[in-house]
Amino acid sequence: MSHYVHFFKVIILLFSGLFFPGVFYAQDVLPEPPASPQRLFYVQRTGNSNTIIYDANTIANGRAFNAKQPILVYWIRYADDGRTAPLNYLQRTLAYGVEVRPVSKPEEYEFNFVSYSKRKLHLGINAAGKPYALIAINGKQARLNRVFVKMGDKKVGLVPDVKYVELFGTDPQTGAAVYEKFVP
Repeated sequence: MSHYVHFFKVIILLFSGLFFPGVFYAQDVLPEPPASPQRLFYVQRTGNSNTIIYDANTIANGRAFNAKQPILVYWIRYADDGRTAPLNYLQRTLAYGVEVRPVSKPEEYEFNFVSYSKRKLHLGINAAGKPYALIAINGKQARLNRVFVKMGDKKVGLVPDVKYVELFGTDPQTGAAVYEKFVP
């Protein structure tokens, strides 16, 4: 009897996914953006597959940042036709944009998301010429690879209800994957 119950549960899940595809939308089915030597990290969230990309904006054959705009932030609109698009004014100034400040060392910057200034990131270029973004993940500095934001149903004005944020990174010394989930 339990075999039949399991079978019917699977059938219900399959049909629910066909007729109500948003019901089972999970982060592990989101597209992975194509690799890029300038890629710092990307942000995805519930709602659709559109992805916000954060790339280093370098000059001098990748050995220095463009001082006026060291980070390029833009969309890959997977839910549309896969094209890239700039952030609009509200997205850039209230949600996904970054505030970037130079630090005392040349070619290093500190930055944060305009929507969440509690976590600071460090922007730099390693000895091999690869740009990176470091952030504390579970109390240890790590290279940030991607961010996933679980959005709630409610909004207060223009501000969405964020249920939680997941950070996925790499330990710069060991190369081990690091992860943290937190509620902002």
